[in-house]
Amino acid sequence: MKYDYIIAGSGCAGLSLLYTILQQPKLAGKKILVLDRDQKTENDRTWCFWEKEVGLFESIVYHKWDNLIFKTEKFKKQFHLEDYSYKMIRGIDFYEKVLAFAKKLSNVEFAYGAIESLEETTEGASIKIDGNVFKADYIFNSTSLLHPMIDKSNTLLQHFEGWVIKTNVPKFDKTVGTLMDFSVSQENGATFMYVLPTSETEALIEYTLFSPELLKKEDYKSAIRKYLKDDLAIENYEIQHTEFGVIPMTMAKFERFKSTDSRIINIGTAGGFTKASSGYTFQFIQKNSEQIVNQLLADESPATALSMSDKIFSWYDRTLLEVLISKKATGKEIFSTMFGKLNPTSIIPFLGNESSLFTDIKIMKTLPILVFLKAGIKQLFVK
Repeated sequence: MKYDYIIAGSGCAGLSLLYTILQQPKLAGKKILVLDRDQKTENDRTWCFWEKEVGLFESIVYHKWDNLIFKTEKFKKQFHLEDYSYKMIRGIDFYEKVLAFAKKLSNVEFAYGAIESLEETTEGASIKIDGNVFKADYIFNSTSLLHPMIDKSNTLLQHFEGWVIKTNVPKFDKTVGTLMDFSVSQENGATFMYVLPTSETEALIEYTLFSPELLKKEDYKSAIRKYLKDDLAIENYEIQHTEFGVIPMTMAKFERFKSTDSRIINIGTAGGFTKASSGYTFQFIQKNSEQIVNQLLADESPATALSMSDKIFSWYDRTLLEVLISKKATGKEIFSTMFGKLNPTSIIPFLGNESSLFTDIKIMKTLPILVFLKAGIKQLFVK
């Protein structure tokens, strides 16, 4: 059977693109097939992201913060976000919203099984799932089937365990989140805690590391328990939800497509839309979904080349990773220097690839110049 679009992978990237397509009257009637190994029925992850305006998924924002804290054992800086809000969306709310909307439509189909191959054809593209072949004008792929080779020489892992806890007495200020607390041990690499309260008695506590290797499962739990007791003075609590994740922070270059007339378009992490230096993904996916839909509305190929801005921010990310992987500076040193010397509100647009060149230069001037200059020059010549 032939479809207009096939979306391979029904995670954040695939469902974001599906929902964005279906909001446009010109595209809402297109015949669409969504493929994945399993149905999305669990609250398997939480996305946090920066946003200025009311976004497409505002109705399911679980909580948002206009005030954040950056902290080390030497200083604590609380700041107001001004133009931005830091927003949280739970995976289950996202899946339910998009799937409930899409499954009402007769032109959208879902199929589940093992995706075996993706191929360009003379008429578009084809995909094989459990031995069955489906064809489409375009296939949008967010699976790992076409990932580049990544290894320890070009990659760190961002790995984390998060607990949503509930206390029996008020312990939190729900208007203030802790973005990064680097006061914890750094023996395993760049390590920090998130504390994101959603009420006076409930918060997400997340232990996050940037390192080449994962820890033992018990090490994550021990670190969170210790932080709750020693840093937050919380001993009585109920764990309501847990999640564990691993995000590759890599200098490997993810291809969005093979050529400008390609019919297979990689999206999400598969297309390089996970920010290599921070692991942030959600908002980059939304921008890419909007860009793809704008191209489709104009009857033009969604295989658009990287902008100069995209290339510059990608170079920044690879440079930072080069410094971290080579251990020329630690993550704690880098982020502490930036947040210590600058107004944090100038750093937020930089983390979202929305800063001006003037701001970028201000940030760079706070960092070890020779270390970053050498790393940056090296990355300019990496193919």
